[in-house]
Amino acid sequence: MKKTIIALLVLSLGIVAVLMAYRICGAAGDRDLSGEWTAQLDMSGQAAAMAYGWLRDIEAVSVSLEEVEARVDEGDRMRNLNIQVEMTMDETDRSGGTFRCSVLPESYDACYQAAYEAFAVSFRVLVAERLRMAGHGEGTDEEAVEALITETFGMSAVAYLMSCGPALLPSLEELQARYDGSGTYEAGDGILTRRFDTEGAAGTVTEQYIREGSGLILLGETEDAAAGGFAEHYPLVFMMKQPEEPENNIK
Repeated sequence: MKKTIIALLVLSLGIVAVLMAYRICGAAGDRDLSGEWTAQLDMSGQAAAMAYGWLRDIEAVSVSLEEVEARVDEGDRMRNLNIQVEMTMDETDRSGGTFRCSVLPESYDACYQAAYEAFAVSFRVLVAERLRMAGHGEGTDEEAVEALITETFGMSAVAYLMSCGPALLPSLEELQARYDGSGTYEAGDGILTRRFDTEGAAGTVTEQYIREGSGLILLGETEDAAAGGFAEHYPLVFMMKQPEEPENNIK
Protein backbone atom coordinates (compact mmCIF):
# COMPACT_ATOMS: atom_id res chain seq x y z
CA MET A 1 0.00 0.00 0.00
CA LYS A 2 2.79 2.39 0.90
CA LYS A 3 4.53 1.73 -2.44
CA THR A 4 1.25 2.34 -4.27
CA ILE A 5 0.75 5.70 -2.53
CA ILE A 6 4.33 6.75 -3.34
CA ALA A 7 3.87 5.70 -7.00
CA LEU A 8 0.64 7.72 -7.27
CA LEU A 9 2.31 10.71 -5.65
CA VAL A 10 5.24 10.56 -8.08
CA LEU A 11 2.83 10.20 -11.02
CA SER A 12 0.78 13.19 -9.82
CA LEU A 13 3.88 15.32 -9.40
CA GLY A 14 5.00 14.35 -12.89
CA ILE A 15 1.66 15.39 -14.40
CA VAL A 16 1.75 18.71 -12.55
CA ALA A 17 5.29 19.34 -13.78
CA VAL A 18 4.28 18.61 -17.38
CA LEU A 19 1.27 20.94 -17.15
CA MET A 20 3.36 23.73 -15.64
CA ALA A 21 6.01 23.31 -18.33
CA TYR A 22 3.32 23.39 -21.02
CA ARG A 23 1.82 26.60 -19.60
CA ILE A 24 5.21 28.27 -19.27
CA CYS A 25 6.39 27.26 -22.74
CA GLY A 26 3.03 28.08 -24.28
CA ALA A 27 2.94 31.52 -22.67
CA ALA A 28 6.51 32.18 -23.73
CA GLY A 29 5.61 31.18 -27.29
CA ASP A 30 2.66 33.56 -27.25
CA ARG A 31 4.92 36.38 -26.03
CA ASP A 32 7.62 35.74 -28.63
CA LEU A 33 6.44 37.88 -31.54
CA SER A 34 9.80 38.09 -33.30
CA GLY A 35 9.65 38.01 -37.08
CA GLU A 36 8.45 39.84 -40.16
CA TRP A 37 4.68 40.27 -40.28
CA THR A 38 2.32 41.40 -43.06
CA ALA A 39 -1.30 42.59 -42.80
CA GLN A 40 -3.85 43.66 -45.40
CA LEU A 41 -6.12 46.66 -44.75
CA ASP A 42 -9.40 45.91 -46.53
CA MET A 43 -10.57 49.17 -48.11
CA SER A 44 -13.45 47.75 -50.21
CA GLY A 45 -16.24 48.76 -47.82
CA GLN A 46 -15.02 52.35 -47.47
CA ALA A 47 -14.45 52.72 -51.23
CA ALA A 48 -17.95 51.42 -52.03
CA ALA A 49 -19.60 53.70 -49.45
CA MET A 50 -17.81 56.82 -50.73
CA ALA A 51 -18.61 55.95 -54.35
CA TYR A 52 -22.27 55.33 -53.50
CA GLY A 53 -22.61 58.69 -51.77
CA TRP A 54 -21.43 60.44 -54.93
CA LEU A 55 -23.26 58.31 -57.53
CA ARG A 56 -26.68 58.59 -55.87
CA ASP A 57 -26.64 62.34 -56.57
CA ILE A 58 -26.74 61.78 -60.35
CA GLU A 59 -30.06 63.28 -61.46
CA ALA A 60 -33.00 60.90 -62.07
CA VAL A 61 -30.87 57.76 -61.65
CA SER A 62 -31.26 55.37 -58.73
CA VAL A 63 -28.48 53.23 -57.34
CA SER A 64 -28.10 51.21 -54.16
CA LEU A 65 -25.08 50.63 -51.99
CA GLU A 66 -25.45 46.90 -52.67
CA GLU A 67 -25.13 47.50 -56.41
CA VAL A 68 -21.99 49.56 -55.95
CA GLU A 69 -20.51 46.95 -53.61
CA ALA A 70 -21.30 44.23 -56.15
CA ARG A 71 -19.39 46.10 -58.86
CA VAL A 72 -16.47 46.66 -56.50
CA ASP A 73 -16.47 42.90 -55.85
CA GLU A 74 -16.46 41.92 -59.55
CA GLY A 75 -13.51 39.94 -60.84
CA ASP A 76 -10.24 40.65 -59.06
CA ARG A 77 -11.17 44.11 -57.80
CA MET A 78 -11.93 42.98 -54.24
CA ARG A 79 -8.59 41.24 -53.99
CA ASN A 80 -6.83 44.41 -55.11
CA LEU A 81 -8.61 46.75 -52.67
CA ASN A 82 -6.16 45.98 -49.90
CA ILE A 83 -3.30 48.07 -48.57
CA GLN A 84 -0.33 46.20 -47.18
CA VAL A 85 1.16 46.98 -43.78
CA GLU A 86 4.45 45.41 -42.77
CA MET A 87 5.76 45.07 -39.23
CA THR A 88 9.09 43.68 -38.02
CA MET A 89 9.41 42.71 -34.37
CA ASP A 90 12.67 41.81 -32.62
CA GLU A 91 12.48 40.30 -29.15
CA THR A 92 15.14 41.67 -26.80
CA ASP A 93 13.89 40.09 -23.56
CA ARG A 94 11.18 37.70 -22.38
CA SER A 95 8.45 40.31 -22.34
CA GLY A 96 9.20 42.61 -25.25
CA GLY A 97 11.52 44.16 -27.78
CA THR A 98 11.61 46.61 -30.65
CA PHE A 99 9.37 46.99 -33.71
CA ARG A 100 9.17 48.81 -37.03
CA CYS A 101 5.89 49.27 -38.91
CA SER A 102 5.12 50.81 -42.31
CA VAL A 103 2.49 51.09 -45.03
CA LEU A 104 3.81 50.03 -48.44
CA PRO A 105 3.39 53.00 -50.85
CA GLU A 106 3.29 50.72 -53.91
CA SER A 107 0.48 48.73 -52.31
CA TYR A 108 -1.43 51.95 -51.68
CA ASP A 109 -0.97 53.06 -55.29
CA ALA A 110 -2.29 49.73 -56.62
CA CYS A 111 -5.30 49.88 -54.29
CA TYR A 112 -6.01 53.50 -55.27
CA GLN A 113 -5.96 52.65 -58.99
CA ALA A 114 -8.16 49.55 -58.53
CA ALA A 115 -10.69 51.49 -56.44
CA TYR A 116 -11.23 54.12 -59.13
CA GLU A 117 -11.39 51.53 -61.89
CA ALA A 118 -14.22 49.81 -59.98
CA PHE A 119 -15.84 53.22 -59.41
CA ALA A 120 -15.68 53.95 -63.14
CA VAL A 121 -17.64 50.77 -63.91
CA SER A 122 -20.61 52.00 -61.87
CA PHE A 123 -20.25 55.53 -63.28
CA ARG A 124 -20.41 54.30 -66.89
CA VAL A 125 -23.48 52.16 -66.12
CA LEU A 126 -25.35 55.12 -64.61
CA VAL A 127 -24.33 57.46 -67.43
CA ALA A 128 -25.64 54.90 -69.94
CA GLU A 129 -28.91 54.65 -68.00
CA ARG A 130 -29.26 58.42 -67.94
CA LEU A 131 -28.69 58.55 -71.73
CA ARG A 132 -31.37 55.93 -72.35
CA MET A 133 -33.81 57.86 -70.17
CA ALA A 134 -33.07 60.93 -72.29
CA GLY A 135 -33.98 59.00 -75.46
CA HIS A 136 -30.51 57.97 -76.62
CA GLY A 137 -31.19 54.28 -77.04
CA GLU A 138 -28.22 53.58 -79.27
CA GLY A 139 -24.56 53.90 -78.47
CA THR A 140 -24.85 53.25 -74.75
CA ASP A 141 -22.51 50.27 -74.52
CA GLU A 142 -19.44 50.60 -72.31
CA GLU A 143 -17.04 51.62 -75.07
CA ALA A 144 -19.40 54.23 -76.46
CA VAL A 145 -20.05 55.71 -73.02
CA GLU A 146 -16.32 55.82 -72.28
CA ALA A 147 -15.75 57.62 -75.61
CA LEU A 148 -18.49 60.14 -74.74
CA ILE A 149 -16.98 60.79 -71.30
CA THR A 150 -13.54 61.30 -72.83
CA GLU A 151 -14.98 63.69 -75.44
CA THR A 152 -16.97 65.63 -72.82
CA PHE A 153 -14.35 65.96 -70.08
CA GLY A 154 -11.17 65.59 -72.10
CA MET A 155 -10.07 62.60 -70.04
CA SER A 156 -11.02 59.00 -69.31
CA ALA A 157 -13.72 58.07 -66.80
CA VAL A 158 -11.08 56.89 -64.33
CA ALA A 159 -9.04 60.10 -64.67
CA TYR A 160 -12.20 62.24 -64.38
CA LEU A 161 -13.31 60.50 -61.18
CA MET A 162 -9.83 60.80 -59.68
CA SER A 163 -9.84 64.53 -60.43
CA CYS A 164 -13.46 65.50 -59.75
CA GLY A 165 -14.97 62.62 -57.80
CA PRO A 166 -14.85 61.86 -54.07
CA ALA A 167 -11.83 60.58 -52.17
CA LEU A 168 -12.46 56.84 -52.00
CA LEU A 169 -9.53 56.12 -49.68
CA PRO A 170 -7.72 57.90 -46.86
CA SER A 171 -4.61 59.61 -48.18
CA LEU A 172 -1.32 57.76 -48.01
CA GLU A 173 -0.09 60.43 -45.57
CA GLU A 174 -3.04 59.75 -43.23
CA LEU A 175 -2.31 56.03 -43.19
CA GLN A 176 1.39 56.59 -42.69
CA ALA A 177 0.67 58.90 -39.75
CA ARG A 178 -1.42 56.13 -38.23
CA TYR A 179 0.68 53.04 -38.91
CA ASP A 180 4.26 54.05 -39.75
CA GLY A 181 6.86 54.23 -37.04
CA SER A 182 9.18 52.34 -34.76
CA GLY A 183 9.70 51.91 -31.06
CA THR A 184 9.46 49.35 -28.31
CA TYR A 185 6.80 46.80 -27.40
CA GLU A 186 5.72 44.69 -24.44
CA ALA A 187 3.65 41.53 -24.75
CA GLY A 188 2.01 39.29 -22.19
CA ASP A 189 -1.36 37.93 -21.03
CA GLY A 190 -2.88 38.66 -24.43
CA ILE A 191 -1.98 42.37 -24.35
CA LEU A 192 0.42 44.01 -26.79
CA THR A 193 1.63 47.53 -26.02
CA ARG A 194 3.56 49.39 -28.71
CA ARG A 195 5.26 52.68 -27.89
CA PHE A 196 6.14 54.71 -30.97
CA ASP A 197 9.23 56.84 -30.60
CA THR A 198 8.96 58.45 -34.05
CA GLU A 199 7.52 61.92 -34.43
CA GLY A 200 3.95 62.11 -35.72
CA ALA A 201 3.18 58.44 -35.15
CA ALA A 202 0.43 56.95 -32.99
CA GLY A 203 2.03 57.44 -29.57
CA THR A 204 1.23 54.41 -27.41
CA VAL A 205 -1.15 51.72 -28.67
CA THR A 206 -2.36 48.99 -26.32
CA GLU A 207 -4.18 46.13 -28.04
CA GLN A 208 -5.58 42.72 -27.27
CA TYR A 209 -3.97 40.03 -29.40
CA ILE A 210 -3.95 36.32 -30.16
CA ARG A 211 -0.86 34.53 -31.42
CA GLU A 212 -2.01 31.49 -33.39
CA GLY A 213 0.51 29.56 -35.46
CA SER A 214 1.93 31.91 -38.06
CA GLY A 215 -0.80 34.48 -37.40
CA LEU A 216 -0.89 37.49 -35.08
CA ILE A 217 -4.44 38.79 -34.66
CA LEU A 218 -4.92 42.24 -33.17
CA LEU A 219 -8.47 42.19 -31.81
CA GLY A 220 -8.83 45.80 -30.74
CA GLU A 221 -7.57 48.38 -28.32
CA THR A 222 -8.08 47.81 -24.61
CA GLU A 223 -10.82 49.76 -22.83
CA ASP A 224 -8.34 52.08 -21.15
CA ALA A 225 -6.43 52.77 -24.38
CA ALA A 226 -6.54 56.23 -25.92
CA ALA A 227 -9.36 56.86 -28.38
CA GLY A 228 -8.80 57.45 -32.08
CA GLY A 229 -6.72 54.38 -32.82
CA PHE A 230 -7.19 51.78 -35.53
CA ALA A 231 -10.78 50.80 -34.68
CA GLU A 232 -12.08 50.74 -38.25
CA HIS A 233 -9.60 48.05 -39.28
CA TYR A 234 -9.97 45.57 -36.39
CA PRO A 235 -9.53 42.69 -36.27
CA LEU A 236 -6.18 43.21 -37.98
CA VAL A 237 -4.57 39.95 -39.02
CA PHE A 238 -0.80 39.86 -39.47
CA MET A 239 0.74 36.79 -41.08
CA MET A 240 4.37 35.90 -40.55
CA LYS A 241 6.47 36.04 -43.70
CA GLN A 242 7.90 32.68 -44.57
CA PRO A 243 11.51 32.50 -45.77
CA GLU A 244 11.78 31.99 -49.50
CA GLU A 245 13.00 28.56 -50.51
CA PRO A 246 16.27 28.65 -52.45
CA GLU A 247 15.94 27.79 -56.10
CA ASN A 248 17.17 24.36 -57.05
CA ASN A 249 19.72 24.92 -59.78
CA ILE A 250 20.69 21.29 -59.98
CA LYS A 251 19.85 19.92 -63.42
